[in-house]
Amino acid sequence: MNGRPEPRKELQPGKKALPPGKTGGRRIHPNDRGPIYGALDLGTNNCRLLLARPSRRGFRVVDAFSRIIRLGEGVSQTGRLSDAAMRRTIDALRVCAAKLGRNGVERARCVATEACRVASNGREFLHRVEREVGLKLEVLDRETEAALAVSGCASLIDARADYVLVFDIGGGSSELIWLDASSARISAASQDGARRNGAKPDIKAWTSLPVGVVTLAERFGGHHVTPESFEEMVAHVLSLIHPFEALHGFNAMANGGTVHLLGTSGTVTTVAGIHLGLKRYDRQRVDGCWLDIDEIQSVVYGLLSRTYEQRVAEPCIGHERADLVLAGCAILEAILRTWSAERLRVADRGLREGILATLMSEDGVYRAGRRRRRQRPE
Repeated sequence: MNGRPEPRKELQPGKKALPPGKTGGRRIHPNDRGPIYGALDLGTNNCRLLLARPSRRGFRVVDAFSRIIRLGEGVSQTGRLSDAAMRRTIDALRVCAAKLGRNGVERARCVATEACRVASNGREFLHRVEREVGLKLEVLDRETEAALAVSGCASLIDARADYVLVFDIGGGSSELIWLDASSARISAASQDGARRNGAKPDIKAWTSLPVGVVTLAERFGGHHVTPESFEEMVAHVLSLIHPFEALHGFNAMANGGTVHLLGTSGTVTTVAGIHLGLKRYDRQRVDGCWLDIDEIQSVVYGLLSRTYEQRVAEPCIGHERADLVLAGCAILEAILRTWSAERLRVADRGLREGILATLMSEDGVYRAGRRRRRQRPE
């Protein structure tokens, strides 16, 4: 299915017009002919595209694309996007442009994040993308990126929580967003204990740390990580987190309340996949699942005990992520050491979903749907 309406067929003599919603006995979903929206996220490590139509449950995905392009490779050392990284990225963006055109997307938002924010030739590269690929990308500021990430995974916030820390571990930066979940702004909850998609969380405070899996791995090494070098990575991230916690004092504020973490990044989805023992990554099992903190740390330190080759052999990691996964785990470990929580909910969703929900809401076609309650893994 390419997302375009089927061509209208002329009626043959003697045949009656079919009633709306039917064609030759095959019932068409009401949204099969609706507008398609697009969200493209060009990050430091990944290029991701999501195409969807509005539906009764929020939106329905019709096409998607994801490729590791490592656009920010070497930027932390040189301050510039490399020629090789730009070539890889343009190849991926050509695929995205083809999908946008083939699916007849009516409205899309294409954004770039940390690598293009900080590289001295980032804007020049985006002009090149527009010339060669025909895609115009906007560079998101960090606050907008954080807000969209929250919007994309807000339906996974537990209605019973008092405070929630949403975090997104990226390739070049990591966003931390504390939500006051007792606020009236997100008091509307579905009967099964999950937030409605349309609820807007009350952001208490947020920050963007200038560290991600690519930049941390380049600084400390990612192929051969020892317990000592892992602790150095954790200590570095802790030094970046500490001013944020010292300023806002969330440990004291949340003391005695119900707190949970909500992670939206490749790091947490990878940890979840390994914990679940998946032979291949399965989004249906990972997205929305709950992990206890000791389960997370068991996976993290299990990975630390493996060689690079053993990490490559792990189905939920593979060759493309094996040199980055422990850097992501170090950022995750620093978050767990800073804030006390008993559990974390995993989100295989975030910025792209937030963009789609925002676009559809602006057009008045987005409906806040319900999500079935996901059971915690036994």
